Amino acid sequence: MQDGDRTAAREFYSLYADSLAGVCARYITHEEDLKDVFQNALVNIFSHITDFEYKGIGSLQAWATKVVVNESLKFLRKKGRRELLQQDIGTNAPERLMIYTSEETEEDFPSIRDIPPEIIRQMLCQLPTGYRTVLNLYVFEGKTHQEIAHLLGIKESSSASQLHRARNLLAKMVRKFNNEKLPRQ
Repeated sequence: MQDGDRTAAREFYSLYADSLAGVCARYITHEEDLKDVFQNALVNIFSHITDFEYKGIGSLQAWATKVVVNESLKFLRKKGRRELLQQDIGTNAPERLMIYTSEETEEDFPSIRDIPPEIIRQMLCQLPTGYRTVLNLYVFEGKTHQEIAHLLGIKESSSASQLHRARNLLAKMVRKFNNEKLPRQ
């Protein structure tokens, strides 16, 4: 693919397009924006394939995923920092973090075992942009709050509180779904 081979590009697309589109959809929820961002990511992948270094099985997909994530974040930054950050709690108010701290432990998070993956994806898409972005970077990309803060131009405490609020909101949605599917007595 590095020498412009169209067959290799088609093979790459058939192998990775669905997975990469799914990554993009975790960040971008509006269908038209999703198409544009994913298209831009593919253009970047194909035009910068010479930058890719093979490091073993899975390294191409990992590199392409990073390009998709970066393109998604670039779009969100352009869209406006106001939407990315729901509330900045400020640096001099660590006690205000307690407002967002749940009384529950992680073990109290409701089970998602019986929820279809598409429903979980819909729940994630319902999260506010800032919450969803931080959750994706932390959970799926394995970023630390320091790394997230650097990527998004926010404070580490903002990243942590956004993640906490995202988890709480997601837990409410999961509980509601689980309660609604219980038979009425």
